[in-house]
Amino acid sequence: MTNKSQVIDVSDVIINLDGTTGTLEFHNPGKHNALPQSLWECIPRRLDELVDLGARTILVSGRGASFCAGADISEFETVRKNAETARLYEKTNEDAFTALRNVAVPTIAVIKGYCLGGGFGLAAACDLRLAEPDASFSVPAARLGLAYPVEAMADIVNAVGAQNAKQMLFTAERFTAQTLHDWGFLSEIVDNDELSNRAEILAKSIAGLAPLTHRATKAAIQAVLTGESATAHTLGQATFTSADYEEGRTAFRQKRKPVFKGR
Repeated sequence: MTNKSQVIDVSDVIINLDGTTGTLEFHNPGKHNALPQSLWECIPRRLDELVDLGARTILVSGRGASFCAGADISEFETVRKNAETARLYEKTNEDAFTALRNVAVPTIAVIKGYCLGGGFGLAAACDLRLAEPDASFSVPAARLGLAYPVEAMADIVNAVGAQNAKQMLFTAERFTAQTLHDWGFLSEIVDNDELSNRAEILAKSIAGLAPLTHRATKAAIQAVLTGESATAHTLGQATFTSADYEEGRTAFRQKRKPVFKGR
């Protein structure tokens, strides 16, 4: 499949593939990438497309000044006008969080500007998170009178701990990148002009390693968090007879860099 030229822009979701590194960008820069319902609905499909195209890592970011300012509240009078539509809307949110959490390849959130509400939930569903120093974080559900989806709350609690999650949700305050790094939410804080480059280097480094191992690792870590281990055991045992394991051993003996195929 073509690389840099493979660009798809649908419902404000832009995906791209550079070698085996995929990118998924939220694109609503006039509203700091606040997400309309149509964008939430696109996220699972676009992630699947990237994996089908051959992505081994996926960078998740926002085009323009911010990562994602959460849901586009301006459409709530229509898409969340009553309990029935609110439940349907929340299901689209949950599906997007689930897709990011469970996609077969490692995901890296590249955060600048605002990372708020549902945008914070999307970042929490990613495997790794990098941010620039002046990024701003908040989950202001209490300012709207809405509850946060349970599965998305699990991502947040797993990322920052229960007490810090309570502080975020109870106060609805804004928090700095340094605070989120101290809480363990961010793996790195990177200077503004180096953030994209650092994220790409990290993504390419990960993509060069064994894809089946990454998939098994994601499942095993999820098993530790949820207690559901059957999938992790299956994926882990599948590596024992894989061509990649044979390649890894052969490359070690020959003192060369392995070339993994994901099979």
